[in-house]
Amino acid sequence: MIASAPAAHGASVLAAEDLSFFGGDPWWLILLKAVFCFAFLMVTVLVAIVFERKVLGWMQLRIGPNRHGPWGLLQSLADGVKLMFKEDIIVKGADKAVYILAPLLAVIPAFMAIAVIPFGPADNQVSIFGERTALQLTDLPVAMLYVLATASIAAYGVVLAGWASNSTYPLLGGVRATAQVISYEVAMGLSFAAVFLYSGSLSTSEIVAAQDDRWFAVLLPVSFLVYLIAMVGEAHRLPFDMPESEGDLVSGYSTEYSSIKFAMFMLSEYVHMVTLSAVAVTLFLGGWRAPAPLSTVWEGANTGWWPMLWFTAKVLVCLFLFVWLRGTLPRVRYDQFMKLGWKVLIPVSMVWLMLVATVRALRNEDVDFTEIVLYIAGGLLVILLLSFVVDIFRDRKDKEEAAREAARPKPEFDPTAGGYPVPPLPGQTLPPVPRRPSRRERELVGTNGPGGDTEEAADNG
Repeated sequence: MIASAPAAHGASVLAAEDLSFFGGDPWWLILLKAVFCFAFLMVTVLVAIVFERKVLGWMQLRIGPNRHGPWGLLQSLADGVKLMFKEDIIVKGADKAVYILAPLLAVIPAFMAIAVIPFGPADNQVSIFGERTALQLTDLPVAMLYVLATASIAAYGVVLAGWASNSTYPLLGGVRATAQVISYEVAMGLSFAAVFLYSGSLSTSEIVAAQDDRWFAVLLPVSFLVYLIAMVGEAHRLPFDMPESEGDLVSGYSTEYSSIKFAMFMLSEYVHMVTLSAVAVTLFLGGWRAPAPLSTVWEGANTGWWPMLWFTAKVLVCLFLFVWLRGTLPRVRYDQFMKLGWKVLIPVSMVWLMLVATVRALRNEDVDFTEIVLYIAGGLLVILLLSFVVDIFRDRKDKEEAAREAARPKPEFDPTAGGYPVPPLPGQTLPPVPRRPSRRERELVGTNGPGGDTEEAADNG
């Protein structure tokens, strides 16, 4: 599948993109597009919150918000106003400067990544008050590295919030957030690398242009799947909301926050969801391009203002995926979550990246497609055979160890030997629990039970 695209994209040189469409706008147009990016995120967040509550209500057969505005559409705005007027509490033992700075570090970088996301083609500009401009604030030769950098900075807000609160549960949430971000950003970066290899660029507009024939979600399905899992972990959303899991950490890193600072944390989470969805659309879902049936039968589908509609619709589909996962999957254990990141996603991403790099190198050397398939199939067969042999010896070793363990005498287990009860280790069993005598046994021992007067019977005997 990955070798079926034309090799022309792989022949391009990194950092040789044509970015002449950017940088020539007047200052007022740049300011207008910046305000539009901010407004797009804010409006999408307000819609996403109501959308999430409505969809969850539909999935769980209950009524969602229906009081504020028509069909409850103004519920998010009402919640924001309510939080702004709540009492703002600062914890007495907190590091006040860092405690106040943490929400800003969480929310500001979340807004920055949208600056390099294309809403439309760079070479098919639109007219805004008589000025021709691209539907994108700006672009960079290393735009995706800029996106990764802003996502990394946003993680500091969560970590510092947990540390500065000077409380146990927020600290645990901050520590979890640190491990979570490190683990899943590695897998996310590896999924990006396959896209960079195939598009030959780190520029967002060039990556979308490279998906003219086929979306990278079809061309690089493993990278797309890894990114979908990693973006849920990056956004701290269910089933991966470890830094704020209310089941064991009250509210995690935001436990000691209230009023507008708590609202900023919630805002950063939803803005992060929108940004990650926009990145998924840009890298894997064709960006602003219309879906295949429309783009083939309608020549004007990717011109004018229409690309912005397709881009927004794809972002909403990704947001629905976030909501769908929250409504269907239970929260995983923390050890399961870390095992998925380090033992599954990262190794799979590395093997897939090596495979993609090999295919690109062979295609650049004009190797026949049939030979590439044979090389890949032979390599996979060798790996499967080796893993089969390793599993045979591993199973044999495990069976021998289990036999030796079964033959070893089992010491008696005392659950209160250390002064307090402890659970049994593997191979140990709890002693039988003393149980209360049954009612029948108590009646036989008693003197006036319904079973007869046993003392009187003994005297008469």
